[in-house]
Amino acid sequence: MTITLDSLEPALSVRQVLTLERVLAGEPEVVAGAGHLDRLVRWVHVAEAADVGVMLSGGEMVLTTGVLLAGDEDKQAEYVRSLHRAEAAAVVLGLGRAFPAAPDVMRRAAERCGLPMVVLHRPFPFADLTEEVQSRLVRRKFAAVSLSEAVRTELTALITAGAPLQRLLDEVARHSACPVVVTNLAHRVLGTAGERPAVDDVLRDWERIARQAGGTEGDGWIRAELGGRGERWGRIVLCGYRGDTATGRLLADRAAEALVLHRMLGGGATCSWEEQSAQGLLTDLVSGVVPARQLLPRARAAGLPVNRRTFVPLVVRDGDPARLERLLRLLGLPGLVAELADGATAVLLSVPRDQDAGALAAHFATRLRTESGPDHTVVAAAEPRAAWDDVPTGLREAQHVSDAVADSSAVLDLPPVVRLKDVHLRGLVRLLRDDPHVQSFAERELDGLLRESDEDLLSVLRTYLATGRNKSRTAQLHHVSRPALYRRLEAIQVRLGVDLDDFEQAASVHIALLAHDAQQQ
Repeated sequence: MTITLDSLEPALSVRQVLTLERVLAGEPEVVAGAGHLDRLVRWVHVAEAADVGVMLSGGEMVLTTGVLLAGDEDKQAEYVRSLHRAEAAAVVLGLGRAFPAAPDVMRRAAERCGLPMVVLHRPFPFADLTEEVQSRLVRRKFAAVSLSEAVRTELTALITAGAPLQRLLDEVARHSACPVVVTNLAHRVLGTAGERPAVDDVLRDWERIARQAGGTEGDGWIRAELGGRGERWGRIVLCGYRGDTATGRLLADRAAEALVLHRMLGGGATCSWEEQSAQGLLTDLVSGVVPARQLLPRARAAGLPVNRRTFVPLVVRDGDPARLERLLRLLGLPGLVAELADGATAVLLSVPRDQDAGALAAHFATRLRTESGPDHTVVAAAEPRAAWDDVPTGLREAQHVSDAVADSSAVLDLPPVVRLKDVHLRGLVRLLRDDPHVQSFAERELDGLLRESDEDLLSVLRTYLATGRNKSRTAQLHHVSRPALYRRLEAIQVRLGVDLDDFEQAASVHIALLAHDAQQQ
């Protein structure tokens, strides 16, 4: 059975020790330090010596009858002060022959020090309390060690199998039962795992949490540094971990070890964690599966400015993501870069509203085409979006424009930034290619040429219409004589039942052919 944090006994506090059945038999009463009962008990120690403090290391619950303190108020006060200096968790005094009631000197000293002081009104075998608490603490420590080894074994197996970063984080989140966040040193979120609503709550307030995660641990925020060879490059944070801090640190350390190993071995990925993070975010935006509003915390945590900004969705054809990242940094343009499918890379620019978003996008595209050559790079764009909710539509529009010019032979004639208006009818058809009515129209118009044996005629038709029905140019491109071309055009008209010299009929066939080609890609 897999050990999870739910199966671990919680750390015992003084308050919890006092509720144990064996302890209740001694009728415990808190006479001082009632505001500090949540101190954790690391161990239970029976001691009568007046100088017991020198034998402690902190976190002990000290049990005593006070037999060596009776009749000496100075010793009583010093006894309490020494426990306080040793950072004891509490002192438990068994009432009896030495002290029939709680001594005022010890009680006042404990109250001043903030040390919980408990008296037992009924005779009580200290051995029973010691056995109960020690056995619980030992079981808890054993469970923590078992958890540590289970996590190490499972994460190592995942790494060996080539699992991606997200799979490792999901496993850590399952064990910790809280949101898990991985960041770089600039607090930019590289990965998250856990219940989606809880993760979104964390990311929504990430600026404050990032400062907290970089400082003193508390309230369940537990971190472990990521790095190697003397250099740190990130951290993993358990956000709102409900177990005891020591076990949480142990779990975070095991996770950190696995993540460092995963990164050293390449993690089965060809891009960095930063690129994977941007890719996941932009892919979710393009797909529309997750509402844009729900992705806003992820974008903010990934370092993208989102308040009072204008967003420019771009898709770069045949652009290297690393080179695009470098160009953005060089130009001082905030944005996210992620590789999509079929050689396309999405770029989402975030521009202050008082700046000309179109001009900045054109400047970026011009620099990019200058560096890579106009024959190899197409920068497609949607119109700037003022609202975050409109970004997914913009990215899909930019992707449509990119697709529309992907195989165009007129790339050299395109502007630095290509928009939907620049691809004219081809762009419109691509936007509508998945519409059932368009699909039916294309099949109906081209029905006579859709057999595999007609591919040559379909190719001639495609060239003839693309050249503006220029017969000489079409014959030249297909390396046939004019008479041979006329025979093929005649065959096409017979198969389709149209007159290609009629403008309206030729336009209808041309639109159907564009739709057919768009559906094949």
